[in-house]
Amino acid sequence: MRPRREELKVWELAAYEGAYCGLCRAMGRRHGFWARLLLSYDVTFLAVLLTPSPERPVLEQRPCPARLWCRRKGCCIQSPGLDAAADAGAILGWWRLRDILTDSPFWRRQGARLFSLLLKPGYRRAAAARADFDALAARRLKELGELERAGTPSLDRPADAFAQLLRAAAPPSGDPNRDRALGELLYHTGRWIYLLDAWDDLEEDRAAGTYNPIAARYPDGPAAHRDEIRLTLAHSRNRAAAACALLEHGTWRGVVENIVYLGLPTVEELVFSGRWRAVKGRVRTI
Repeated sequence: MRPRREELKVWELAAYEGAYCGLCRAMGRRHGFWARLLLSYDVTFLAVLLTPSPERPVLEQRPCPARLWCRRKGCCIQSPGLDAAADAGAILGWWRLRDILTDSPFWRRQGARLFSLLLKPGYRRAAAARADFDALAARRLKELGELERAGTPSLDRPADAFAQLLRAAAPPSGDPNRDRALGELLYHTGRWIYLLDAWDDLEEDRAAGTYNPIAARYPDGPAAHRDEIRLTLAHSRNRAAAACALLEHGTWRGVVENIVYLGLPTVEELVFSGRWRAVKGRVRTI
């Protein structure tokens, strides 16, 4: 869920980077230092969606804990949208760790166990702030884990469980029309993320002998069904784009539309061309 940075206006790029840094600060403020390690572009996208201000965001110059040798960076000031996204990020990160403790190899479980201990106080604060989402996250990830352990050959069932989880990440706004459109946008971006990750992990999962929904669906060889996978990914991208067009994003419109209309297709093409792993750490490439 990254933008095409070279296609953003200068102030839009500064605002997006400010949202990323502001979310990092919100996660640290609300859930402790270790929660900052759960920061991601996906949760930043959620934060942007939850702050549809008509005014350009105000940036405050703050030191970066990850780059203490650098000058101060512009951070979006505290807002309910950043706080809600920080809570969701902590909850999602916690339950992902619990899933790792259930299904992963020994040494990976040890790292997840240590991180769980460090994160637990922050997770409890996030769960208290968003109890309904915490309960749904636990239920959906349990459902997803059961489907994966059963080796279901369905693509849609595990993708739906993950997408329903992302749909619920946005708290109700009080406007049913906005909530419905935002839920649709998050659902289909979640479905897209799950299926694209599955394609990207095919070789790794095959080598490790772990479940992959695409390999389970096409035991004769996923490569022969490449076009079918791309068709269902395009379906979710188009549904997300249609929902995006129904929403008012305020000053964030350029950033949101860049991510949905340009960023998603770019990442998808990089994954299918085999170049994604080489460039995903180099933020400025997309």
